Amino acid sequence: MVEDRRLGDAIAYVILTIGVLICAFPVWLTFVASTWDNATIINGQLPLYPGPHFFENYYRILFVGTSGSTREPVASMMFNSFVMAMTIALGKIFISVLSAYAIVYYRFPFRMAAFWIIFVTLMLPVEVRIFPTFKVVSDLGMLDSYQGLAVPLIASATGTLLFRQFFMTIPDELLEASKIDGAGPFKFFKDTVLPLSLTTIAALFVIQFIYGWNQYLWPLLITTKDSMQTIVIGIRKMITTSDALTEWQMAMATAMLAMLPPVLVVIAMQRLFVKGLVETEK
Repeated sequence: MVEDRRLGDAIAYVILTIGVLICAFPVWLTFVASTWDNATIINGQLPLYPGPHFFENYYRILFVGTSGSTREPVASMMFNSFVMAMTIALGKIFISVLSAYAIVYYRFPFRMAAFWIIFVTLMLPVEVRIFPTFKVVSDLGMLDSYQGLAVPLIASATGTLLFRQFFMTIPDELLEASKIDGAGPFKFFKDTVLPLSLTTIAALFVIQFIYGWNQYLWPLLITTKDSMQTIVIGIRKMITTSDALTEWQMAMATAMLAMLPPVLVVIAMQRLFVKGLVETEK
Protein backbone atom coordinates (compact mmCIF):
# COMPACT_ATOMS: atom_id res chain seq x y z
CA MET A 1 0.00 0.00 0.00
CA VAL A 2 2.87 2.33 0.87
CA GLU A 3 4.52 1.64 -2.48
CA ASP A 4 1.24 2.26 -4.31
CA ARG A 5 0.80 5.57 -2.51
CA ARG A 6 4.34 6.61 -3.44
CA LEU A 7 3.74 5.65 -7.05
CA GLY A 8 0.51 7.67 -7.06
CA ASP A 9 2.30 10.66 -5.55
CA ALA A 10 5.08 10.37 -8.12
CA ILE A 11 2.59 10.31 -10.99
CA ALA A 12 0.77 13.30 -9.52
CA TYR A 13 4.04 15.23 -9.22
CA VAL A 14 4.99 14.39 -12.78
CA ILE A 15 1.62 15.59 -14.08
CA LEU A 16 1.84 18.76 -11.98
CA THR A 17 5.39 19.43 -13.17
CA ILE A 18 4.34 19.05 -16.80
CA GLY A 19 1.41 21.39 -16.21
CA VAL A 20 3.64 23.99 -14.56
CA LEU A 21 6.18 23.80 -17.39
CA ILE A 22 3.46 24.27 -20.01
CA CYS A 23 2.03 27.29 -18.16
CA ALA A 24 5.45 28.80 -17.39
CA PHE A 25 6.95 28.36 -20.87
CA PRO A 26 5.32 31.49 -22.43
CA VAL A 27 6.51 33.55 -19.45
CA TRP A 28 10.05 32.19 -19.83
CA LEU A 29 9.97 32.91 -23.57
CA THR A 30 8.84 36.48 -22.84
CA PHE A 31 11.70 36.92 -20.37
CA VAL A 32 14.24 35.51 -22.85
CA ALA A 33 12.95 37.81 -25.61
CA SER A 34 13.33 40.79 -23.30
CA THR A 35 17.07 40.12 -22.97
CA TRP A 36 17.98 40.01 -26.67
CA ASP A 37 18.16 42.66 -29.39
CA ASN A 38 15.28 43.24 -31.81
CA ALA A 39 17.05 41.79 -34.87
CA THR A 40 17.43 38.40 -33.19
CA ILE A 41 13.71 38.27 -32.41
CA ILE A 42 12.50 39.46 -35.83
CA ASN A 43 14.76 37.01 -37.68
CA GLY A 44 13.19 34.12 -35.79
CA GLN A 45 16.52 33.11 -34.23
CA LEU A 46 15.51 33.56 -30.61
CA PRO A 47 17.33 31.03 -28.37
CA LEU A 48 15.76 29.52 -25.26
CA TYR A 49 18.35 31.07 -22.94
CA PRO A 50 18.73 34.74 -21.80
CA GLY A 51 20.76 37.10 -23.97
CA PRO A 52 23.39 39.76 -23.21
CA HIS A 53 21.09 42.82 -23.29
CA PHE A 54 19.22 42.32 -20.01
CA PHE A 55 20.43 45.42 -18.15
CA GLU A 56 20.50 47.58 -21.28
CA ASN A 57 16.92 46.75 -22.30
CA TYR A 58 15.40 47.05 -18.81
CA TYR A 59 17.22 50.30 -18.00
CA ARG A 60 16.10 51.82 -21.29
CA ILE A 61 12.46 50.76 -20.97
CA LEU A 62 12.23 51.79 -17.31
CA PHE A 63 13.86 55.20 -17.46
CA VAL A 64 14.21 56.27 -21.14
CA GLY A 65 11.31 54.78 -23.13
CA THR A 66 11.07 53.48 -26.67
CA SER A 67 11.66 55.37 -29.86
CA GLY A 68 8.33 54.28 -31.37
CA SER A 69 4.72 55.23 -30.73
CA THR A 70 5.18 55.78 -27.01
CA ARG A 71 8.26 57.49 -25.61
CA GLU A 72 7.10 57.52 -22.01
CA PRO A 73 9.34 55.52 -19.60
CA VAL A 74 7.66 52.47 -18.14
CA ALA A 75 8.52 53.61 -14.61
CA SER A 76 5.96 56.41 -14.90
CA MET A 77 3.40 54.04 -16.47
CA MET A 78 3.87 51.62 -13.57
CA PHE A 79 3.38 54.47 -11.11
CA ASN A 80 0.11 55.46 -12.82
CA SER A 81 -1.10 51.86 -12.82
CA PHE A 82 -0.09 51.43 -9.18
CA VAL A 83 -1.96 54.57 -8.07
CA MET A 84 -5.02 53.52 -10.04
CA ALA A 85 -5.01 49.92 -8.77
CA MET A 86 -4.40 50.90 -5.13
CA THR A 87 -7.09 53.60 -5.19
CA ILE A 88 -9.63 51.24 -6.75
CA ALA A 89 -8.83 48.40 -4.32
CA LEU A 90 -8.85 50.54 -1.16
CA GLY A 91 -11.84 52.60 -2.31
CA LYS A 92 -13.89 49.51 -3.12
CA ILE A 93 -13.09 47.98 0.28
CA PHE A 94 -13.93 51.21 2.13
CA ILE A 95 -17.30 51.69 0.40
CA SER A 96 -18.21 48.01 0.41
CA VAL A 97 -17.51 47.39 4.08
CA LEU A 98 -19.48 50.48 5.15
CA SER A 99 -22.47 49.75 2.91
CA ALA A 100 -22.59 46.10 4.01
CA TYR A 101 -22.32 47.13 7.67
CA ALA A 102 -25.24 49.52 7.25
CA ILE A 103 -27.38 46.90 5.50
CA VAL A 104 -26.73 44.19 8.09
CA TYR A 105 -26.67 46.09 11.39
CA TYR A 106 -28.93 49.10 10.84
CA ARG A 107 -32.70 49.02 10.57
CA PHE A 108 -33.99 51.74 8.26
CA PRO A 109 -36.83 51.94 5.72
CA PHE A 110 -36.23 50.21 2.39
CA ARG A 111 -33.08 48.57 3.72
CA MET A 112 -33.53 45.43 1.64
CA ALA A 113 -34.64 47.46 -1.37
CA ALA A 114 -31.34 49.34 -1.15
CA PHE A 115 -29.46 46.08 -1.02
CA TRP A 116 -31.24 44.66 -4.06
CA ILE A 117 -30.67 47.86 -6.02
CA ILE A 118 -26.96 47.52 -5.26
CA PHE A 119 -27.13 43.86 -6.22
CA VAL A 120 -28.77 44.60 -9.58
CA THR A 121 -25.86 46.87 -10.52
CA LEU A 122 -23.80 43.68 -10.82
CA MET A 123 -25.47 43.32 -14.20
CA LEU A 124 -24.20 46.73 -15.34
CA PRO A 125 -20.50 46.40 -16.12
CA VAL A 126 -18.38 49.42 -16.97
CA GLU A 127 -18.67 48.72 -20.69
CA VAL A 128 -22.47 49.17 -20.54
CA ARG A 129 -22.41 52.52 -18.71
CA ILE A 130 -19.19 53.73 -20.30
CA PHE A 131 -20.57 56.72 -22.22
CA PRO A 132 -22.67 58.23 -19.36
CA THR A 133 -19.72 57.74 -17.03
CA PHE A 134 -17.36 59.39 -19.50
CA LYS A 135 -19.73 62.35 -19.84
CA VAL A 136 -19.87 62.81 -16.07
CA VAL A 137 -16.10 62.54 -15.71
CA SER A 138 -15.60 64.98 -18.59
CA ASP A 139 -18.08 67.53 -17.15
CA LEU A 140 -16.32 67.34 -13.78
CA GLY A 141 -12.99 68.07 -15.45
CA MET A 142 -11.40 64.81 -14.35
CA LEU A 143 -9.96 63.76 -17.72
CA ASP A 144 -6.23 63.01 -17.59
CA SER A 145 -6.25 62.76 -13.80
CA TYR A 146 -5.87 60.06 -11.17
CA GLN A 147 -9.37 60.83 -9.90
CA GLY A 148 -10.79 60.19 -13.35
CA LEU A 149 -8.86 56.92 -13.61
CA ALA A 150 -10.00 55.48 -10.29
CA VAL A 151 -13.15 57.09 -8.87
CA PRO A 152 -15.68 55.80 -11.49
CA LEU A 153 -14.49 52.24 -10.82
CA ILE A 154 -14.60 52.39 -7.02
CA ALA A 155 -18.23 51.45 -6.32
CA SER A 156 -18.54 47.68 -6.06
CA ALA A 157 -21.69 45.59 -5.68
CA THR A 158 -19.52 42.49 -5.51
CA GLY A 159 -17.67 43.77 -2.46
CA THR A 160 -20.91 44.77 -0.74
CA LEU A 161 -22.38 41.33 -1.34
CA LEU A 162 -19.20 39.65 -0.11
CA PHE A 163 -19.08 41.62 3.14
CA ARG A 164 -22.83 41.29 3.72
CA GLN A 165 -22.63 37.53 3.54
CA PHE A 166 -19.69 37.51 5.96
CA PHE A 167 -21.28 39.92 8.44
CA MET A 168 -24.38 37.72 8.56
CA THR A 169 -22.23 34.86 9.87
CA ILE A 170 -21.01 36.92 12.87
CA PRO A 171 -22.95 35.70 15.95
CA ASP A 172 -25.54 38.10 17.39
CA GLU A 173 -24.07 37.39 20.84
CA LEU A 174 -21.05 39.53 19.94
CA LEU A 175 -23.36 42.47 19.18
CA GLU A 176 -25.26 41.95 22.44
CA ALA A 177 -22.02 41.69 24.43
CA SER A 178 -20.77 44.87 22.80
CA LYS A 179 -23.99 46.69 23.76
CA ILE A 180 -23.69 45.47 27.37
CA ASP A 181 -20.13 46.84 27.47
CA GLY A 182 -21.51 50.20 26.40
CA ALA A 183 -19.94 50.19 22.95
CA GLY A 184 -21.61 52.25 20.23
CA PRO A 185 -21.95 51.30 16.55
CA PHE A 186 -18.57 52.79 15.60
CA LYS A 187 -16.72 51.02 18.44
CA PHE A 188 -18.40 47.70 17.59
CA PHE A 189 -17.43 48.21 13.96
CA LYS A 190 -13.82 49.12 14.79
CA ASP A 191 -13.11 46.64 17.58
CA THR A 192 -15.16 43.63 16.51
CA VAL A 193 -16.32 43.67 12.90
CA LEU A 194 -13.14 44.95 11.24
CA PRO A 195 -10.72 42.52 12.97
CA LEU A 196 -12.98 39.60 12.11
CA SER A 197 -13.15 40.80 8.47
CA LEU A 198 -9.39 40.92 7.95
CA THR A 199 -9.18 37.84 5.74
CA THR A 200 -12.19 38.92 3.66
CA ILE A 201 -10.64 42.36 3.22
CA ALA A 202 -7.37 40.74 2.12
CA ALA A 203 -9.14 38.51 -0.42
CA LEU A 204 -11.08 41.44 -1.86
CA PHE A 205 -7.94 43.61 -1.96
CA VAL A 206 -6.03 41.05 -4.05
CA ILE A 207 -8.91 40.61 -6.50
CA GLN A 208 -9.56 44.34 -6.89
CA PHE A 209 -5.86 45.28 -7.15
CA ILE A 210 -5.45 42.90 -10.08
CA TYR A 211 -8.72 44.18 -11.56
CA GLY A 212 -7.52 47.78 -11.34
CA TRP A 213 -4.02 46.99 -12.60
CA ASN A 214 -5.32 45.25 -15.73
CA GLN A 215 -7.83 47.94 -16.72
CA TYR A 216 -7.50 48.85 -20.39
CA LEU A 217 -10.67 50.35 -21.88
CA TRP A 218 -11.38 53.01 -19.24
CA PRO A 219 -7.83 54.46 -19.05
CA LEU A 220 -7.70 54.42 -22.85
CA LEU A 221 -10.84 56.57 -23.01
CA ILE A 222 -10.08 59.23 -20.45
CA THR A 223 -6.34 59.75 -20.88
CA THR A 224 -4.88 61.67 -23.79
CA LYS A 225 -1.51 62.61 -22.30
CA ASP A 226 1.38 60.15 -22.49
CA SER A 227 2.28 61.06 -18.92
CA MET A 228 -1.05 59.63 -17.67
CA GLN A 229 -1.12 56.37 -19.61
CA THR A 230 -1.00 53.08 -17.73
CA ILE A 231 1.32 50.18 -18.43
CA VAL A 232 -1.36 48.09 -20.16
CA ILE A 233 -1.96 50.90 -22.65
CA GLY A 234 1.80 51.28 -23.00
CA ILE A 235 2.18 47.65 -24.09
CA ARG A 236 -0.57 48.06 -26.66
CA LYS A 237 1.03 51.20 -28.10
CA MET A 238 4.44 49.53 -28.35
CA ILE A 239 3.08 46.78 -30.59
CA THR A 240 2.56 48.41 -33.98
CA THR A 241 0.98 46.78 -37.03
CA SER A 242 4.35 46.36 -38.72
CA ASP A 243 6.87 43.91 -37.21
CA ALA A 244 9.73 46.01 -38.53
CA LEU A 245 8.61 48.99 -36.44
CA THR A 246 7.92 47.12 -33.23
CA GLU A 247 10.71 46.98 -30.68
CA TRP A 248 9.76 43.53 -29.49
CA GLN A 249 12.48 43.31 -26.85
CA MET A 250 11.03 46.47 -25.24
CA ALA A 251 7.46 45.19 -25.46
CA MET A 252 8.52 41.90 -23.85
CA ALA A 253 10.43 43.70 -21.08
CA THR A 254 7.37 45.87 -20.41
CA ALA A 255 5.17 42.77 -20.27
CA MET A 256 7.51 41.21 -17.70
CA LEU A 257 7.47 44.38 -15.59
CA ALA A 258 3.65 44.57 -15.86
CA MET A 259 3.36 41.11 -14.33
CA LEU A 260 5.51 41.85 -11.29
CA PRO A 261 3.20 43.94 -9.00
CA PRO A 262 0.15 41.61 -9.23
CA VAL A 263 2.39 38.60 -8.64
CA LEU A 264 4.05 40.25 -5.64
CA VAL A 265 0.66 41.18 -4.16
CA VAL A 266 -0.60 37.60 -4.54
CA ILE A 267 2.59 36.14 -3.01
CA ALA A 268 2.59 38.60 -0.10
CA MET A 269 -1.08 37.99 0.74
CA GLN A 270 -1.43 34.39 -0.33
CA ARG A 271 -2.38 32.97 3.07
CA LEU A 272 -4.91 35.69 3.89
CA PHE A 273 -6.28 35.55 0.33
CA VAL A 274 -6.97 31.79 0.43
CA LYS A 275 -8.30 31.92 3.98
CA GLY A 276 -10.60 34.81 3.08
CA LEU A 277 -12.07 32.95 0.10
CA VAL A 278 -12.62 29.77 2.15
CA GLU A 279 -14.29 31.64 4.99
CA THR A 280 -16.49 33.50 2.53
CA GLU A 281 -17.63 30.21 1.00
CA LYS A 282 -18.68 29.01 4.46
